[in-house]
Amino acid sequence: MADSRATLNSVRSAARLLKQFSSRDRALGVSELARRLDLGKSTVHRLLVTLTSEGLLEQDPHSGKYQLGIAMHDLGQAVSRRLDLHEAVIPPMEQLRNTTGETVHTAVLDGREVVYVERLDSPQTLRLFLEVGRRNDAHSTATGKCLLAHLPEDELDQTLKGWKLKAKTVHTITSQAKIRSELTEIRKRGYAQNLHESELGVISIAAPIRNLMGKVVASISVAGPDARMEAEMQSSIQAVLEAAAIASHRLGFRR
Repeated sequence: MADSRATLNSVRSAARLLKQFSSRDRALGVSELARRLDLGKSTVHRLLVTLTSEGLLEQDPHSGKYQLGIAMHDLGQAVSRRLDLHEAVIPPMEQLRNTTGETVHTAVLDGREVVYVERLDSPQTLRLFLEVGRRNDAHSTATGKCLLAHLPEDELDQTLKGWKLKAKTVHTITSQAKIRSELTEIRKRGYAQNLHESELGVISIAAPIRNLMGKVVASISVAGPDARMEAEMQSSIQAVLEAAAIASHRLGFRR
């Protein structure tokens, strides 16, 4: 009978090997994998041959390098279907609310509007009330700007074309040039802010949620009165980024 410890170690090695492949490292050779895993080339080669025979990997006949196979795609799709947006966002939303003490939302983009699909209320006496299903203009909200910023360029151009950006407050961005500049900054820093742009006295911060394929499908935000939000701005930004990363991971996204 094979030693159970050795069997588990071989499975662990196979799992570690599969995890080396990513969107940045789509194809890897035996030598590189052996170096990363600190294993002998012969051991790595046997693992590669076995995983390839099961369809989990494929070998490029020209370069000799390996990449993820169709079976891995099928497994990923199964996970993605099992974990819908609601299941993915509720745990990180709860964590975000508990960390910040403020109201938390998840929203999706519908044309030039955002639709709030999930909400967890702040335990504070003074808090925001935005019902699930409520819509808001995308250009004046943190979730909306976050989602606009991650549209493919052609989709963004089509969305902005002919759009007269309505002023909700004196702080709302109403210029096409300024909104484009703002969206560029959001993509660079990884989060969006709404500083009194939708409602005076209210600040919100949002970050993107990505699916298995890396596409931004929703945005998670924390919102509250400016006095509280300004005092905890940096910690709130970090908390939102962490919540978005957890939700994305639960949807199958791997950086």
